[in-house]
Amino acid sequence: MTRLTRRSTLQLAGASLVAATLPATASASEDGWTAVETPIDSTLHDVASTATNAHAAAEGGTVLERTDAGWEVVLQGGPTGNGNDLYGVDVTDDGERLWIVGASGAIGEYDVGTGDLVDRSAPNDYTANFNDVAVTGPAGDADVYVADDSGSIHYSFQNGEEGTWEYVVPGSGAGLKAIEFFGDRAGHAIDTNGRVYATDDGVTWNAIGIEDADSTFYGLDSDAADDVTVSGGNASIFEYDGSQWVPESLGDADFFDVETDGDEGYTVGSGGVIFELDGGEWTLNQTPVGENLTAVADGPVAIAVGSAGTVLER
Repeated sequence: MTRLTRRSTLQLAGASLVAATLPATASASEDGWTAVETPIDSTLHDVASTATNAHAAAEGGTVLERTDAGWEVVLQGGPTGNGNDLYGVDVTDDGERLWIVGASGAIGEYDVGTGDLVDRSAPNDYTANFNDVAVTGPAGDADVYVADDSGSIHYSFQNGEEGTWEYVVPGSGAGLKAIEFFGDRAGHAIDTNGRVYATDDGVTWNAIGIEDADSTFYGLDSDAADDVTVSGGNASIFEYDGSQWVPESLGDADFFDVETDGDEGYTVGSGGVIFELDGGEWTLNQTPVGENLTAVADGPVAIAVGSAGTVLER
């Protein structure tokens, strides 16, 4: 899932400081989370901050943008126009391009300034479900990595241009749920078989755990080779320091995404659950909703999205 690093926060600060107060559909919780209106009632699967505003990807190929007037639909039908569900988003280092991926091989490059969309779908005629995307580099000259349901990572070092895609299978073929990069060609991926993979060249992947995790992995935060966090079922959090994985259980919810920056961050999951990392300690936040939360992005305004068009802001 997509993260907003300190670096990108600085890059995007001017554009991200949109008015924090939007029309609310529920009163704010005591921890400051407020449910705001959206024009859809389908599931929002991922969210990211861009050079203009935050954007969220949803079922039916829909993309929403957080504007001064509230959340608005800016794209319908997805990259192909066929309405394939969208599952993952990421942004170029300058925040000017939003990459979106989803069902049936959907891949799109969306210009957040002009609204132009380039269809990059079905690389090498491959049409599996794409669960997540990681992008490094600037708009128009990005390295793109897409994780799929069949255990493959599709990558292009030429901005997803046709004929430039290759793929690699890091593990046994188990579906890859999330992929994230902290460097130009260095990052991590997780699969449904309890494995975490690392790369430092964007091509060669090595398993780095997690042994005996006994949990399905859903969320990934990759900040450095020795700073990785994974979230999963049974309220599981796993933190990697470069030599060992440290597990922690925070209750009984499934955690679908995690976002950290140093000793601060959030993890979100089933039943509207949000845990906040503050000073290295996880504590439960109160929220005004009970819908599953699928993704979170931190920044000047923290945003969590989920089922039934749910958006929470803090």
